[in-house]
Amino acid sequence: MAILLDLIERGGWVMYPILCCSLVALAIIGERIWALKRSRVIPKSLVISVNDLLARRKYNDAAYLCQYGQNAAARLIRQGLKMTGQTRQLFKDAMEDLGRKEANYLSSHLELLGVIASVSPLLGLLGTVSGMINAFGAVAQAGMGNPGLLAGGIGQALLTTAAGLVIAIPALIIHRLLVSRVETLTTDLEDLGTDLLETLSAGEAAIEPQVPGQAVRAK
Repeated sequence: MAILLDLIERGGWVMYPILCCSLVALAIIGERIWALKRSRVIPKSLVISVNDLLARRKYNDAAYLCQYGQNAAARLIRQGLKMTGQTRQLFKDAMEDLGRKEANYLSSHLELLGVIASVSPLLGLLGTVSGMINAFGAVAQAGMGNPGLLAGGIGQALLTTAAGLVIAIPALIIHRLLVSRVETLTTDLEDLGTDLLETLSAGEAAIEPQVPGQAVRAK
């Protein structure tokens, strides 16, 4: 802790917004890693149970099973069961609307994480430029008789650039990984909705008859 405080003091005022960026980035990364766990988005046990109930035409039991589910798969299946008896187009429109909402939730705060990854090195560069200005100003007043004064000032100024890069590089990498994770889960939810439509189409005469499709897949 003492070393960190010393670096902040030596780096100047720019170190404080860089530190704030690091704390916000850590909070977003931790929260999104927890929220994007597959077991929290598409629980395999739920999908298997719903698949079994739908295969036996127990739609009310399937709806009850998903009634209090606080995950994307439960909400998607619940919406699909509500649309039983509607045309395929209405079913697809409703599922697509819900899918967009779920995708927006899955990507919550990731845009802010990307901004932090982009802004942190710029803040570091700002701190370096400010430090260089101060260093050359000190040399201008003291003269060139003490080269160590300039070298020390430049070294101190570069601390902010290093700090900004230390925050930006892992934030950018993790941001891309989380975006990829969201894309994968969104695709799986789309497949879940499609399979649900085909399953209900095969078992409900009220929906436009279709060739029986696959059952809801457990991802």
